[in-house]
Amino acid sequence: MTTPVRARRRSLRSRLISYISDAITRIRSAWRILITAQSQLLLRLSRVRPGARAQARIREAIQEFQQAIATFYREAGAFADRWASVDLPLVYREGAYTMLDNARRPGVRFSWTLRHQQQVTALSAQYYADLTARISEALRRARVFLRAAQDAVRSRTRFDSAQLRRDHPLDAVVYANNARHPVDSWASAAITWQAVSTANSGAAQTALQELGTEWVEVRDGHDCGWTTHGDEDKANRTLRTVQDALAHPTSHPHCIREFLPRLDLIGRTEIRTGAPL
Repeated sequence: MTTPVRARRRSLRSRLISYISDAITRIRSAWRILITAQSQLLLRLSRVRPGARAQARIREAIQEFQQAIATFYREAGAFADRWASVDLPLVYREGAYTMLDNARRPGVRFSWTLRHQQQVTALSAQYYADLTARISEALRRARVFLRAAQDAVRSRTRFDSAQLRRDHPLDAVVYANNARHPVDSWASAAITWQAVSTANSGAAQTALQELGTEWVEVRDGHDCGWTTHGDEDKANRTLRTVQDALAHPTSHPHCIREFLPRLDLIGRTEIRTGAPL
């Protein structure tokens, strides 16, 4: 039979998954505005033929695209605002609750102490900046695409929709090294990384603040490294200080890392962080 504690843990994990799934859906929906607008603009411009109405049709298509990218920017910005200011603090609290449930100390309660507030504020600010930077870059690339499409349709050469789409893939996120990742996979990886990192930070800080232990036990994938997935310092079933846990709440996107409290190690000073169990 499922124990009440185990049921609560499942419920906490379920809520965390719900936050992640909902956020991924919302950010993908915002990006789809941009992706759809690109397809519609290319289609409309490809149908423009010389004649009295040609310039008017071009202007109408361009205005429609400009309205779409403004809508994208508004919707994506609203997502980032809510994710950072509302959802991430709730995710942090879920991580704290999970740590307390794992400790099985029913008399200990989580509260938004100054240390917790500072921790989640720092995380939210960092992840908000990451998201808004991606959104701003997408907006910049959309405008570059628009200029290229305008130049192409007004030139005397054949309008090549496929080439414009290849040169300006608005359905992809482009990194500094020019690597391209589909928006759907980027959104899933980025949101999951932020959520799990935030939840694990809440758990680690709670181990120290509410439970008074500086040690956590790490549960992770068998081959997962501590700082990166390929790190030779393997994470699973090792002991780490809370400070190490806060520095590396996850090591890669879709990481399944979890911290468990080690109340039996309170006051122990001879243990080496990273020691295997």
